[in-house]
Amino acid sequence: MPSNEYWQFPAIDPVAFSIGPIDVHWYGISYLVAFAFAYFWGVRQTKTDENWSKEQFSDLLFWCFIGVFVGGRVGYTLFYHFDYFLADPLYIFYVHEGGMSFHGGLLGVIAAMFLYAKKKKRDFLQVGDFVAPLVPMGLFFGRIGNFINGELWGRAAEVPWAMYFPSGGPVPRHPSQLYEALLEGLLLFLVILWFQRKPRGTGAVSGLFLLGYGIARFIVEFFREPDAHLGLLSLGMSMGQWLTLPMIILGIILMVRAQRRV
Repeated sequence: MPSNEYWQFPAIDPVAFSIGPIDVHWYGISYLVAFAFAYFWGVRQTKTDENWSKEQFSDLLFWCFIGVFVGGRVGYTLFYHFDYFLADPLYIFYVHEGGMSFHGGLLGVIAAMFLYAKKKKRDFLQVGDFVAPLVPMGLFFGRIGNFINGELWGRAAEVPWAMYFPSGGPVPRHPSQLYEALLEGLLLFLVILWFQRKPRGTGAVSGLFLLGYGIARFIVEFFREPDAHLGLLSLGMSMGQWLTLPMIILGIILMVRAQRRV
């Protein structure tokens, strides 16, 4: 039986409310809040950035919205359940079973930004610098949604704030969803805001986001339970850590490149 020495996961119903036969889940609400914040902050940025209008940003946000969901689902399928895809290619459409990958979502957003930039004849890195500050708080709300769902919990732990999760077995675990919310979300958002206080070369803010997220995710992966069917891979690193390495390298390259062009 679980010991009272550690926290018990709060009994939160994943369904926030129902409208007739339709259940509205907290996780879905977290996505809506994330996009609402992105819209609010993006509109705020258009008031100080003469290169963007509210209408241009709204158009870009729609492209990114599509990129997040398509890329997130495709990435989750290919990175974490490629065997399912090989057995049944239609698995990629089984969205009702859950499963989204941040790295896939990021690739989807990058693809959306590239297509947008090409269509509108804009500098791709300039688009990236505008979008980068909008992402961290989206991650924050998304990870809070993971916590409410009691999913993506951490490794077994004995720290005072360890928690028993309903699906996590009889051992206390790191609430790694909250670690991610704070590091990848709130802290990274504040760091980017501080960094933007001075004029930066094109690509610098994009590079900082990639570098900051990569470092934060790499650290948190030491506390997050690896996917059961993957476990730890080469060098004792998780899939999440391996996927962040290219982000860290690219982030450094973009920041160095931007600094040289100032």
